[in-house]
Amino acid sequence: MHTTHDADPAVIAALFAQQAPTALALRCSTARDRVAKLRRLRDALLKRREAWYTAFAADLRKPPLEVDLTELLPVVDEARHAIAHLARWMRPQRVWPTLTTLGTRARVLVQPRGRCLIIGPWNYPVNTLLGPLVSAIAAGNTVILKPSEFTPHVNALVAELVAELFDPAEITLVEGGVATAQQLLALPFDHVFFTGSPAVGKIVMGAAAQHLTSVTLELGGKSPVIVDETADLQRAAELILWGKFTNAGQTCVAPDHVFVHRSVKDRFVRLCQELIAARYGATDAAVATSPDLARMITRRHTERLGALIDDALARGARLLAGGRHDAAARYVAPTLLADVPADARIGAEEIFGPVLPVEAFDAIDDVVRRINAQPKPLALYLFSHHRPTQAKVTAQTSSGGICLNHCVQQYAHGGLPFGGVNHSGIGSAHGVFGFKAFSHERACLASGRWMVLSLFYPPYTARKNRLSAALLRALRWV
Repeated sequence: MHTTHDADPAVIAALFAQQAPTALALRCSTARDRVAKLRRLRDALLKRREAWYTAFAADLRKPPLEVDLTELLPVVDEARHAIAHLARWMRPQRVWPTLTTLGTRARVLVQPRGRCLIIGPWNYPVNTLLGPLVSAIAAGNTVILKPSEFTPHVNALVAELVAELFDPAEITLVEGGVATAQQLLALPFDHVFFTGSPAVGKIVMGAAAQHLTSVTLELGGKSPVIVDETADLQRAAELILWGKFTNAGQTCVAPDHVFVHRSVKDRFVRLCQELIAARYGATDAAVATSPDLARMITRRHTERLGALIDDALARGARLLAGGRHDAAARYVAPTLLADVPADARIGAEEIFGPVLPVEAFDAIDDVVRRINAQPKPLALYLFSHHRPTQAKVTAQTSSGGICLNHCVQQYAHGGLPFGGVNHSGIGSAHGVFGFKAFSHERACLASGRWMVLSLFYPPYTARKNRLSAALLRALRWV
């Protein structure tokens, strides 16, 4: 158990003040300047590859391959995408005049927001901190980074990297717990990018509202999966279990629960049981010692998950696989549950761990109705080869993103906006969408030699009234 030391409020205030002149100067930074910083960040990240493995093993007992795929690769790819496209993203966009603004010239200019705060969570402490940092650098901002206090070994390495690459007047990292986060949120940042739970997201948004600070909130929720009778069950099981058990289920876009058509439920469950045995071990002891399964972040989180499993079983749920948990070892076995009653806690809380409830359904309309009765999730996964079902679920539900016959990979696509809707988040990240999150799109209009507006200066004569009426009529048809 580590001890959290909160940052000195005076130090935080001094860093924030120190970044003000830098933020002004960065408004004039070029694409070349920013690309050079992104390349340095990318290279420094990869240079520490072995050190990342050691740090993640200490904090989450995370397998090295998962460190590569879920922590380093997303940041490197984000940097690659920004480096390739940044000059075009920064270019002013010419806008043609409308009928009522004939005679003017217009452009959309992209400016940095200014001083930004990025607050990261513990589940992907490199990806969710440095990924947004790539976007913030690409957009030309200063940044204060605040990682979660629950990953001290990874944080130390991130702090070392940031200190090596950047002047604190431009980018710096501040460690601490709740008190440090509160001190930071009390400052009038120009933008706050937060990744975490909906409950804390509400606190962040409330604090930002005091300064009318813009926010990007990457939250979560209970992301459902639908597997219908036309699905490729083998592929569905492989992808769903990969998305669910990677990082021991501590993933914001992980499948939360699965609705499976009754006619294929038993076969789907059997495939899942076989996959768990093949991937992690055929016995409880083998699974518990598997090097390929990460651990829970804290004893408290482990106890919460154990309580969810025990509560469901006590209320009549059936255990199909796993079920074991050890708070001292921060271990929860990959678990499948069936027949979970409606009043079980696991049906209401975001699971955020390697526990997968499986429920049979008969009609897709019933599943759509149940999904729409809940807060809008961050992700929705549909495994179906029936085009009308794909169209129905896509049109009649709402979620941050939707995957058809795939799982979690929408997060990795740099050309797609990643974000939630309402309860699961506000705003988007990744690629040009992350660049825009940290940018202000500024309208710029310039007068020409002749303007339509000059025809309507006072005094408002009968001729001008007839002209304005004619213009209104024309706008209906133009």
